[in-house]
Amino acid sequence: MKKIILSVTSLLMTGTLLIGAPKKDIVDTAVEAGSFKTLVTAVKAAGLVDTLKGKGPFTVFAPTDEAFAKLPKGTVASLLKPENKQKLVDILTYHVVSGKVKAKKAAKLDSAKTVNGAKITIKPSGKTLMINKAKVVKADIKTSNGIIHVIDAVLLPTPKKVSGNTNHILKQAIHKGVHMFNSGHHSQTAALYMKAGNDVLGQCSSSVCSSAANTIKTAMHRAMAEHCPTSQAWIMRHAFDRVLASAH
Repeated sequence: MKKIILSVTSLLMTGTLLIGAPKKDIVDTAVEAGSFKTLVTAVKAAGLVDTLKGKGPFTVFAPTDEAFAKLPKGTVASLLKPENKQKLVDILTYHVVSGKVKAKKAAKLDSAKTVNGAKITIKPSGKTLMINKAKVVKADIKTSNGIIHVIDAVLLPTPKKVSGNTNHILKQAIHKGVHMFNSGHHSQTAALYMKAGNDVLGQCSSSVCSSAANTIKTAMHRAMAEHCPTSQAWIMRHAFDRVLASAH
């Protein structure tokens, strides 16, 4: 499964299922198919259209609109928000594997490394395949730059854990900040938290802990737009709490 490109993004772009030599790429095939509207919308929001229309080849595990509908209410709308772009990219690239891998070849694999960097598990089930907990409902759809395997559920990668150093930086900032804030020094607290945020971003790249970095970046932008030190401090504190909670 190493070369099975799980790319929800690629599938979104693959529309018409052509007979014979495929002339359309993954994206166009998904668009014409008509049953990958959510996937296509997500691919566009994540800025992955050009990538999935590229040379490749890619193997994409494409969730149908019905598959996306199975997610908890509000999940898709939340992922499509600009501030959650990195999380969306992480999820979509978890559906793509580099290379052109047909179902018959994938069935001989136990797992495959996705473009996301994380692995998906592959297990034969009757006449089809299970990708993690999703079932392949239509396999080997050929496109000009790869293959699409249609799946009945969205693949969700395990959240990348916050590094120990990031954890330490945030806890230290909160420890100092609580006393400082309660003593009435709100401006100093906001400055302390902003510095901690910059420290985290300096050692926590988006590729290592994308969720944490994105949460802190978003909070810092919001805090900088505020003129009230109290609000700035609370915006950063809430972001730190979310990052630390995700580490458990």
